[in-house]
Amino acid sequence: MTIFADLRSRTNSWHRPSALAAAALGVVAVLCVAAMVLDRRTLGGAPIWAKPFKFAVSGALYLATWSWLVSLLPRFRRTAHWLTNLLVLIFAAEYVLLVFQAARGRASHFNVATPQDATVFGTMAVMIVVLWVATLALTVLMLFTKVPDRASYWAVRAGAALSLVGITLGQLMTNPTAQQLAQWQSGGRPDMVGGHTVGLQDGGPGLPILGWSTVGGDLRIPHFVGMHALQALPLLAIALAALASRFPRLRDDVVRARLVLLGAAGYAGLIALVTWQALRAQSIVHPDAATLGAFTLLVAAVGLGALAVVRAPERAAGR
Repeated sequence: MTIFADLRSRTNSWHRPSALAAAALGVVAVLCVAAMVLDRRTLGGAPIWAKPFKFAVSGALYLATWSWLVSLLPRFRRTAHWLTNLLVLIFAAEYVLLVFQAARGRASHFNVATPQDATVFGTMAVMIVVLWVATLALTVLMLFTKVPDRASYWAVRAGAALSLVGITLGQLMTNPTAQQLAQWQSGGRPDMVGGHTVGLQDGGPGLPILGWSTVGGDLRIPHFVGMHALQALPLLAIALAALASRFPRLRDDVVRARLVLLGAAGYAGLIALVTWQALRAQSIVHPDAATLGAFTLLVAAVGLGALAVVRAPERAAGR
């Protein structure tokens, strides 16, 4: 059974609380768009409701995917259900705090300007640690998933593992910047501790909607790219299964599995590349020769690897 057929057959057994939460976040995302139209306030140069919108979309994708992944487990289902319930509760509580700060016109992350702001950020930090631990436990449980299709088998595992890496990379944003450290050393007290922009203060020019810095490095990029491996690799498996009707070579599940593993390796390389770029204070839209060269080599390696897999003798692929 391919991942696409499995998706359709298991819909009724998906984890219901996370599926409902994902649907609710989809509605909230639409409300955030309306709020951006009606409320023209900005924070750090971006619409004040842009961050709640992005978190709603990302959270909807994240929870919907875990809702499906839990249904793949032949055992430990009860443990996985409790862990996924915890994900829903933690994300919901964090999102309420984020919206609370947005309504007040205050930054939610890294903000320690007032005791109330510091309490909100400290609470969110604890929640993120709990969410990380729950995700780690669920990722380990994914080793026990039962999917007959080999490509789907590897897509689920690799996607969950790389997603955990992406969540972990968010920790880079909590480190104090050089300017914040200098303030402490001079006896001052910074209003923000940590940040996502490397080389500059947060709040400069950014890409539309995403907000990623166009003038400096942005640690939100590897965090985002890594987290959504959870969707990207299963989607790759779905695409390969859909293309199998047109390309007979893809009807071999070993070939599709090798392509998924190759895609996972390429995706891991992309996470490493955008992390390296951000840490060098380099904007995603202004890559230097080293970044372009590394990206070219990565694309070439994945492309040539895919060509080798597809053109390998059928008997060898069968082995």
